Amino acid sequence: MTKKQLTYKDSGVDIAKADAFVAAIKGLVGSTRKPGVMDRTRAFGSLFALPKGYREPVLVASTDGVGTKLLIANHVGRHDTVGIDLVAMNVNDVLCVGAKPLFFLDYVACGKVDKKILVEVMKGIAEGCRQADCALVGGETAEMPGMYHHGDYDLAGFTVGVVEKARIIDGAKIMPGDAVIGLPSSGVHSNGYSMVRKVFTPAEQKKYAQLIMEPTRIYVRNILPLVKKFDIHGMAHNTGGAFYEKLTKCLPDHCSLAIHKGTWPLPEIFKLITQKADIAERELYRTFNMGIGFMVIVKAKDINAVQSALKKTGMPSYLIGAVTGRGKEKLELI
Repeated sequence: MTKKQLTYKDSGVDIAKADAFVAAIKGLVGSTRKPGVMDRTRAFGSLFALPKGYREPVLVASTDGVGTKLLIANHVGRHDTVGIDLVAMNVNDVLCVGAKPLFFLDYVACGKVDKKILVEVMKGIAEGCRQADCALVGGETAEMPGMYHHGDYDLAGFTVGVVEKARIIDGAKIMPGDAVIGLPSSGVHSNGYSMVRKVFTPAEQKKYAQLIMEPTRIYVRNILPLVKKFDIHGMAHNTGGAFYEKLTKCLPDHCSLAIHKGTWPLPEIFKLITQKADIAERELYRTFNMGIGFMVIVKAKDINAVQSALKKTGMPSYLIGAVTGRGKEKLELI
């Protein structure tokens, strides 16, 4: 009797399924195409031509993931928003130095390729890229049985943006007296989900899935017009570490922030979290964005003009505080 030959499929990796998935998302990838994307039929890497018009173009890169929000996505069976989260976590970061996102790549790791689920994920990634006006130029799908359980998957993303060297926003101009303008988050965004999973039972996660799974807001179309028009002193994407770590990241050593609580509306999800769990105020503002997803620091004289410009892009904003001289801490909640 002839012994059956071992195949890769017998080991748990189905190349044909992976190829079918890639074919299924071809249209989604194409929907993000923009000037600069170069054909790469025979290339092993993605090709993108730098846009013209920059005297000293500086490339700005970021890589990030979605975190344990994916566990809730699996639990509630909703996979069409986490791709937006993935793009947002990256493009909002490069935006902080004034860079325009150019292109994005994704990495999907799973125990077994589930075409239905992964196509939903890719729909979100494509939507995020369209919102950020950047091209999805490539990616990798890794099927790794033994590393991941069946049904589990993880996401990572990578983006590159460009900014004129003379226009880099690095916080060096920030000074006491500057105004802090906050842009609202769409909810929890993509940080703090290990705590969210502690606060809400599995049944409650399903009950409040609409609020919990709300995708991270992408600020590209709101912020880039400001960068062109105003003297922006600093910007911050309010993610892990939140107010105490991310909002203070752009500050020079001689400055602190005074943030006034109650100057912006608190999203419903945070009201639920505070009702259900006894969490110290500092812990809340160190874990969650608490309704402020992005921060812009400008001269006090520019407050009204900047907020008016944001309103024209469809983005509400709030004067949430000011820059002060350096105190005992880099941030004070008042």
